[in-house]
Amino acid sequence: MSAARPAFSICIPAYNRARHLPALLDSVFAQNYRDFEVVICEDCSPERQQIAEITAIYLRRYPEMIRYCENHVNLGFDGNIRNLVAKARGKFCFFMGNDDLMCPAALSNTAAIIERYGDIGMVLKSYAWFDSSPEQISQEIRYFNEERCFANGIEAITVCFRRSGVISGYVIHRDTAHAASTEKFDGTLYYQLHLTASVLAEKSAASTPELLVLCRNSKAPDFGNNPKEAINFIPGRFTPGARIAMVRGALSIIRHHDRTSGLPLAEAVRRDYANYFYPYIKDQLSLRPSEFFRLYLHFARMGFYRYPLFHLNCLAAYLLGAERSDAATRVIRGYLGRSPQFGIRHSGI
Repeated sequence: MSAARPAFSICIPAYNRARHLPALLDSVFAQNYRDFEVVICEDCSPERQQIAEITAIYLRRYPEMIRYCENHVNLGFDGNIRNLVAKARGKFCFFMGNDDLMCPAALSNTAAIIERYGDIGMVLKSYAWFDSSPEQISQEIRYFNEERCFANGIEAITVCFRRSGVISGYVIHRDTAHAASTEKFDGTLYYQLHLTASVLAEKSAASTPELLVLCRNSKAPDFGNNPKEAINFIPGRFTPGARIAMVRGALSIIRHHDRTSGLPLAEAVRRDYANYFYPYIKDQLSLRPSEFFRLYLHFARMGFYRYPLFHLNCLAAYLLGAERSDAATRVIRGYLGRSPQFGIRHSGI
């Protein structure tokens, strides 16, 4: 790494969705903070040619700021995240989903937080979901109403682990993340959770109430094209088995770090998931009662049965249905956002 390395590597795992890439790149290059590079790793998708052609246009505009790589084989989501970290030259990796948008001043806000808190390993984002256009915000997710810092170890990991599920706006210290490189969790779709636990065992974290990214509400991602993913995932769908596999994968990652770090992480993280379980069943509420009950039992057997809020989340969500559950969540989130004794406004995966 040279002394002139950029502050940020904007890391984009590219697989299909070429039509959204120009808007994403425009949102990045519109930033008022310019100390960054863009790294795009295309993962053998059917739209490789379109992605390459779009990237070539931006390479001509910003020749010193973009690096485009085409993977020789499909690495899958986890492998491509690891690949991007390895190729990044920045001090921090700032990940963006390939169909999402970076908010104005996101990089300057993030850089200011890093400067204020010094040796931190992660910036925990606030973000929003939008529907057909970025003007149609459906919900904002701010975990804390104010900027906060969390001590390295169990505090930072417990706060940030589950909240690292959405890849857009995931900001992590590059060198510490690269040092944690492993294929052990490929196929979980949660390699970034491993990075969170690894980096925050050593470094503190800071959260921001400023929105960093806008995430597109669209069909389920194209997970399942890599052989390790195909065991549990079907592209474009989140089946009950897929949801079980994702939660099981997250728990396997934190159990690994519980054993290797000597910190009592696993139960604290499991409790955090149990208390905010709605996102993991939201897209399964149309199942028949018997099918949903089987899903509920699967999750209960993972150890969630010990937590009353897990049962309440499952029962209330299924009885209300997705639309009314979302409405209730917005009301609760608004209350928590106004209450000074509570910081977490909403839990997104």
